[in-house]
Amino acid sequence: MAALRHGAALRSLTAASRATISRTLPRLAVSSARMASSFLPGEPGAPVIKTEIPGPQSKQYIAKLDKVFDTRSLNMLADYTKSVGNYIVDPDGNALLDVYAQIASIPVGYNNPALRKAAESPEMVTALINRPALGNFPSHDWADILETGILKVAPKGLNQVFTGMAGSDANETAYKAAFMWRRQRDRGGPDVEFTQEELESSMLNQTPGASQLSILSFKTAFHGRLFGTLSTTRSKPIHKLDIPAFDWPHATFPQLKYPLEEHEAENAKAEADSLAEVEHLIKNYHIPPAAVIVEPIQSEGGDNHASPAFFRGLRALTKKHGVLLIVDEVQTGVGATGKFWAHEHWDLPDPPDMVTFSKKAQTAGYYYGDPSLRPNKPYRQFNTWMGDPARAILFRAIIDEIQKHDLVANTAKVGDYLYSRLEALAKKYPGQFDNLRGKGQGTFIAFDNPNRDEFLKKAKKFGVNIGGSGERAVRLRPMLIFEKQHADILFEALEKIVSS
Repeated sequence: MAALRHGAALRSLTAASRATISRTLPRLAVSSARMASSFLPGEPGAPVIKTEIPGPQSKQYIAKLDKVFDTRSLNMLADYTKSVGNYIVDPDGNALLDVYAQIASIPVGYNNPALRKAAESPEMVTALINRPALGNFPSHDWADILETGILKVAPKGLNQVFTGMAGSDANETAYKAAFMWRRQRDRGGPDVEFTQEELESSMLNQTPGASQLSILSFKTAFHGRLFGTLSTTRSKPIHKLDIPAFDWPHATFPQLKYPLEEHEAENAKAEADSLAEVEHLIKNYHIPPAAVIVEPIQSEGGDNHASPAFFRGLRALTKKHGVLLIVDEVQTGVGATGKFWAHEHWDLPDPPDMVTFSKKAQTAGYYYGDPSLRPNKPYRQFNTWMGDPARAILFRAIIDEIQKHDLVANTAKVGDYLYSRLEALAKKYPGQFDNLRGKGQGTFIAFDNPNRDEFLKKAKKFGVNIGGSGERAVRLRPMLIFEKQHADILFEALEKIVSS
């Protein structure tokens, strides 16, 4: 019967896609009581657990992999030829509802036929086998690829992009743009030439060529693991140990108390204190900040939220003091919060100066609008690849799929349902779903659990792959194709975890 259901769901696909997907679909015992995905054919109706995780087949593959690759951070070994939709499948045939989604990086499901079609296109083949050094030898259609994809969803007020390779890279290059912008302003504009002293001292890593500037970030923030970004990352010591760091400032991110409606005065004071600290650092820190970087929701640091008013205040401060505002949307961007970009929730009077992106975009970079953020000379913001046209083509297909199925609106609607059901669980099991947060933020929801690590391990036994953040948080990062029926499966599993 499972095979018949798979076949019926696949009839609308092309023959080529149908043949490919049918070869890869897992043989699952699908619950007839539940509808599978409305968006993706062939998805199972429920999780399937056949063995412990990892099972015997997975253990063999892990042992083989460990000889050539560090596996100590391994969460779960996957078989991507059999994973489909919202379900990740391992070599032993276990199929788990995936609400972690490769650390918030899978937007429209495993083995999505629309993405497969884009991957098999002549345009993609050309991009893959003729990868260009984009700064020197861009393709004749690179502008078209950008305009029909990455720039099609550019945040309001930002009409240019610098493409990169990963989230860390996106933030790192945004920092460089901020430093060059600030020094250009100090010199008097883009036409003012560098002095001989600047040229010579830069080669010695000394001033004035090596500027005495900083990036202001927040405590418990995560912005990446390259040298510049690691100096603004403050989520866990293990990320930073032994690595030289810049002497850059950090302010306290508001530590909100929940439920929000019961702590309005305390939370307003926490946000006001944070903004006062930011202004003090901008005005007085011994290495002046060229920019402030902030996540709409501090993701790796524990899913920490602040109000739209806080972020409007931060934008006002940066404008007042001539400092750039960089919004790190690497994890929050591309629909997960019920808006395409999370900062859309803030109703800013002026857009951020730069917005960085990666993860669900499957590519990376930063958006900007001010022409003065483009360096005044070539090769100042440069590397061999400067992005990847193949990944930009994939993001274009992701955008088309999101718009075709109105997946951002779907995520907002399902997120409201998810949050209301979690509220009920929190009342039923006091202490197990503490500090529930993310109301009105799509499916970007989290809660604290006193035995978080054990909670995550038990989740796999009940057919759910879920992740954590910070010290105690359980974070939900489902795909944009996550629906109410998936939420119901998740609730059943969560209740079993805390009651078993």
